[in-house]
Amino acid sequence: MLNAVLLLAEAVLYFGAMVTLFRFRRRIGLGVFVCALGVMHFLETYLASVFYVALPFGMVSPGSAVLFSGKLAMLLLLYMKEDAATVRQPIYGLLLGNALMIGLVLILRLHAISPLPDGKMPDIGFIDEMGWLMVWGTSLLFVDAILMILVYENLGAYLRHRPFARILASVACVLTFDQAGFFTALHFVAGAPIEVFFGGWFAKMAAALAYSGMLVVYLRRVEDHDVTLPRGLSDIFDTLTYRERYEELIKHVGRDGLTGLLHRGSFDADGEAAVAAGIRTAKPLSLLIVDVDHFKSINDRFGHLEGDKVLKSVAAVLIETVGNENQVFRIGGEEFAILCPQPHSLARLLGEGIRSAVKTSAHTSRFNITVSAGVSTVSETTRCLADIFALADQRLYKAKSSGRDRVIGEPGGDATIRETTPKIA
Repeated sequence: MLNAVLLLAEAVLYFGAMVTLFRFRRRIGLGVFVCALGVMHFLETYLASVFYVALPFGMVSPGSAVLFSGKLAMLLLLYMKEDAATVRQPIYGLLLGNALMIGLVLILRLHAISPLPDGKMPDIGFIDEMGWLMVWGTSLLFVDAILMILVYENLGAYLRHRPFARILASVACVLTFDQAGFFTALHFVAGAPIEVFFGGWFAKMAAALAYSGMLVVYLRRVEDHDVTLPRGLSDIFDTLTYRERYEELIKHVGRDGLTGLLHRGSFDADGEAAVAAGIRTAKPLSLLIVDVDHFKSINDRFGHLEGDKVLKSVAAVLIETVGNENQVFRIGGEEFAILCPQPHSLARLLGEGIRSAVKTSAHTSRFNITVSAGVSTVSETTRCLADIFALADQRLYKAKSSGRDRVIGEPGGDATIRETTPKIA
C-alpha cells in the first residue's frame, strides 16, 4: 500500500511541476518545459532498467509507470494546445541526443582510462546498456507519439465532447503498445522477468487513468481554449495534424458570425442545388422565410447588444424546432430562411411550430418576441430558387401587413390568422 501511495504522490508531483511550466510558457518560454521533459528522460530510463517496487499485481518501476506515462501525457497536452510542429521538437531532440550519446560513448571507449585514487574505474558496460536502452526507448517514443496523435484525432469523431474518455483511450492504447516494445528490449538486455511486463502494464493503465483525470481538470480549470492555427510542417507529422482543427474551421465557413447559422451565400448555393435536386427527383421542397416582428424597436429601446442576443435566441429556437433534415439560414438582419424537404402543408405546420416556439421560449418571451413567416413550395410555376423566394417573400409581406405573428402560405384559407399577443410598438 505504501508503494502505491508513493507512486501516486510521484505522479501528482511530476504532473503538477510540468503543467506549471507549461502554463507559464508564454512568459518564460516553451523551452523551459521542453528542457525539463528531456532532463527527466535519463532518470526515467535508469529507473526502468534497475529500480522496481512490489505491488499486489507485480513488479513496477516508477520510471516506466510514472515518468514515462507522464511524459506521454505531457506530449499529448503539447499537441492539443500547440501543434505538431512543436510536439516534434522534444521527440526529435531526445532521439538525436541519445544517438549523439552513443556516438560519444563509442569514442570514449578508445581512451586509456586512468583509475581514480580509490581505484574505481568507470563502468562503460553500464553506460552502453543505458545508452542502447535510451535509444530504443526514444525510438519507441517516436512511434508512440505518432500513434497517440492518430488515435486521439480519430477518436474526435466519436468522443469530441467526452475529453476524459478520449484522452484515456489514446494514452492507454499507446502505453500498452510501448510496454510490449520496451519490455522486449529490457528482457534481452537486462534479463527482466515476465512479471515485470504484467506488473508494468497494470501500473501504466492506472497511470493513464490518473494522468487523464488530472489533464482534464487542468484543461478545464486552468488552460485557455484557443484554437491554434497550422504553421506548416514538412515531415511525418504533417499527415497527422490539424484534421480536427481543420474540421472545426470548416464548420464556420459559410456561416453567419453572430448566430452560427448558414449565411446568405450558402442559401443561394444550397437553395439552387436543392431546387434542382427536387425537380430532378420529383421530391417536394418548401421554403419558409421567417422575420422577427418589430425588431427595430428592440434595438431602439434596448440597444444593439440586446438585439444581437435576441437574434441568437431566435436562431437557437429555429435550430431546435426544425430538426436535422431542414437547413436554416440567416439571410438578412432579422430575416431567416428554412429549406424544408416537405410538401406545402407540412411546411406550413413547421412554420406554425416555429411561431409558437418563439413565443413560448424562455429566451425570447421577456421581449414578447413574435415572428411572421411566408411559405412557398416548388411547383410547375416555381421551378427555381428565385421563384419560390419571391413567392415566400410576398407571403411574408402579407403576414406583416395583416397583423404579424402569423404564417401565410397558399391562398384559399391556408393562411392562419391568430389573435396576436401584445408586442413592442
